Amino acid sequence: MAERSTAAVDVADNSGDEPLTAKADQSTADGVAKNRERDTEDVEAQGSGGTESSGKASPPELHSGHKLARRYRLEECVTRLDGFSSWRAVDEKLRRAVGVHLLPADHARARSVLAAARSSALLGDPRFVQVLDAVEENDLVYVVHEWLPDATELTTLLAAGPLEVYDAYQLVSQISSAMAAAHREGLAHLRLNPNAVLRTSTGQWRIRGLAVNAALRGVTSETPQRTDTEAIGALLYAALTQRWPYESDAYGLSGLPKDIGLIAPDQVRAGVHRGLSELSMRALANDGATASRHESPCTTPEELVKAIGEMPRIRPPEPAFTAPPDYQRTTYQQGTYGRQSPHPGVTQPVPTPPSPLESRTGRALKWAVSGLLIAALGLGSWQLADALMDQGGKSEETNQTQTTDGGDKAPTKPASAPIAIRSAQDFDPFGADGSEKPGDIGKVYDNSPTTYWQTDYYLSSDFGRLKSGVGVILDLGKVQEVGKVTVSFVGNTSVELRAASGDEGSQPTSFDAYSKVTEGSGTTVALTPDKSLKSRYLLVWLTKLPQIDGEWRGRVADIKVTS
Repeated sequence: MAERSTAAVDVADNSGDEPLTAKADQSTADGVAKNRERDTEDVEAQGSGGTESSGKASPPELHSGHKLARRYRLEECVTRLDGFSSWRAVDEKLRRAVGVHLLPADHARARSVLAAARSSALLGDPRFVQVLDAVEENDLVYVVHEWLPDATELTTLLAAGPLEVYDAYQLVSQISSAMAAAHREGLAHLRLNPNAVLRTSTGQWRIRGLAVNAALRGVTSETPQRTDTEAIGALLYAALTQRWPYESDAYGLSGLPKDIGLIAPDQVRAGVHRGLSELSMRALANDGATASRHESPCTTPEELVKAIGEMPRIRPPEPAFTAPPDYQRTTYQQGTYGRQSPHPGVTQPVPTPPSPLESRTGRALKWAVSGLLIAALGLGSWQLADALMDQGGKSEETNQTQTTDGGDKAPTKPASAPIAIRSAQDFDPFGADGSEKPGDIGKVYDNSPTTYWQTDYYLSSDFGRLKSGVGVILDLGKVQEVGKVTVSFVGNTSVELRAASGDEGSQPTSFDAYSKVTEGSGTTVALTPDKSLKSRYLLVWLTKLPQIDGEWRGRVADIKVTS
């Protein structure tokens, strides 16, 4: 995955598209009925080869190996339903896996799917699986989105059992916050279920299908915030109990017993966190349960975020501590340290102490010998120092003579000189449009340590596994010999120095055109080539980002190049 947070979408103007909201759930009972209907559809859609005849336009006859826009090669059909199909594909240009939704251009939902894809892409929030492209060509409409091979669906996670308390807390916190941000931009999901929620290998929760999944299925609502909030409550309910909070079974989960109604998670399963149990009921908006606990229902994701903030914070579990092995005490008998202890029962000879006279004579002899040694050492040191001083004087005279003659003077390396940076350009070859915050790029060489150019924010130090890095291309004006590149960062950052070959006539635009020279990490990194380097175009390539203000992003304050 190599997308930045503001994916560009190339679509035609659809000013006449139908709006996303048209019908509503008029009551809680109607909402439950509609959820049951959607659950049934989702279960039918989980099979990769499932089909449904609805009288709509027939899906295009495509097969594995078919290529869209001479770029996206279809690999495997994962869903075929209601006139559209979804595929796992390969973007041959950027050499990465992607997902593709396909439907005929004359499909009744084609216009709304394009509009939903465009709106979702403009949000650019990394908590959502990003829409990368949305195109209509050759009687086809297709939407290309990220494919996360290292992520696991919530459906799969729940198959093994309920989530731990901290994981469930992180789930509802991150999903609620993301959906609140989407609704502030006028976007709704309307198909938020365990199949649409993924957990990455770094523990981050991501949502796929924002607006697009509902447009593909023709789902609408007059109360989209209420619909998405209830869906978040259902996700939390399932995470706590491994049960679906409706009578019908769905997503591999058993539903609640019939004719009982909605009961709190802590009544379904022992040991459920009381605060999270109440939160799920407030999101599901069950009036009887919430009234009994004197809590008002949450009808929008924003209210849900506020309710989470008012809860006592749930901390991650302490890491498991493995006790070290018992200390092996070794005992030694007096006088035998370093040797094997004698066999028990063997009698050792006891030394006889010396007489008082022998002790006084021995001490006097030791003091006399010590005095003679000290005197001898002092005399020898004085003579040695005197000889060295005489020799040093002669050597100095000889050196002065040689310096005057100029015959034996060693050559000195010329001092390094600064190399002016003519221009700089942000570089994101694995992003959607190849750029990364171009507005502030001049601040990397303005000789001011208080200003900086920064990257977009990501979910982890390794760019949320979306890409291998981002960087800055430096133009030195002409091919020059580079001795050192010093980069100052805000926060500890890992960086590589890459360079284009010296015979490049124009600035290379592909990542492979820049060869790795050296690397380092820190807040001020001196990148010194191991061998002679001559180039005009240098690439300062950031590979690991620091965490700044709770977000992972890189900040380059200053770059200096010297010969």
